[in-house]
Amino acid sequence: MILLHHLRVGRSMFTVWQLEELGVIYEIKIYHRDPATFRAQDDLKAVHPLGKSPVIEDGDLMLAESSAITTYLLEKFDSDNRFSPPRSDLQDWATFTQWLHYPEGSVFMPLLMNMLLTRSGEDHEALGRFSDKEIELHLNHIAKQLGDNAFILGDSFSAADFGISYVVSLARRLGQIDAYPVLNAYLERNLSRPAYLRALEKAVE
Repeated sequence: MILLHHLRVGRSMFTVWQLEELGVIYEIKIYHRDPATFRAQDDLKAVHPLGKSPVIEDGDLMLAESSAITTYLLEKFDSDNRFSPPRSDLQDWATFTQWLHYPEGSVFMPLLMNMLLTRSGEDHEALGRFSDKEIELHLNHIAKQLGDNAFILGDSFSAADFGISYVVSLARRLGQIDAYPVLNAYLERNLSRPAYLRALEKAVE
C-alpha cells in the first residue's frame, strides 16, 4: 500500500489528487508547517532528509520529487494509459513528458521568487522585474497551449494537468491570473473534478 507523507498547504495536495484519480488504495500522513517560518517541521525531516513533500513509501521504496512520483504511479497503476500516452507513441509520449516536467522545471521558480518577495516586504527591484517578466512569459505560454482545449494536451485530462494545475493555482493565490480567463476556467474545471474534491476532504485537517 502507498503511504503518502503530505505537508499541508503545498504541492503534495496534487499527489493526493493523483492517487484519487488512479483509484489507488493509500494511506496519508499529514504534517503541518511551522507557523512562524511556514516551513516543514522536524517530524517531516525525520522521514526525508530534505524535509520536503510529497514523499511516498511503497514497500521498501521511498520516493520524493513530484514528477518522479507521478511517473512511478503511472507505471504501476495506469497500465491502460488513462492518464498518459503509451510509450509506443513516442512523439505523444515525449510531448506529455515535457509538460509533466515543465511546472517544476521552469514555472515554479519565478512564482516562488514572487511569493518570497511579497512576504519579505522588502524592495528588490531587479528580482521583482525578473520574476514578473518570467511569470508573464510562462502564463502566456500555458494559456496559448490551452487555447480552446479543455486540458493542457487537448480534450482529455492527463497526468500533465496535475502539475500545470498546481502552478496555475499558485499563480492565482499570488494574484497573477486575473487577466487570463482561460487559466481561471482551466483551474476551475480541474479543481471541480470529483477526485480532486475527494482529495481535498482527505488532505485538509
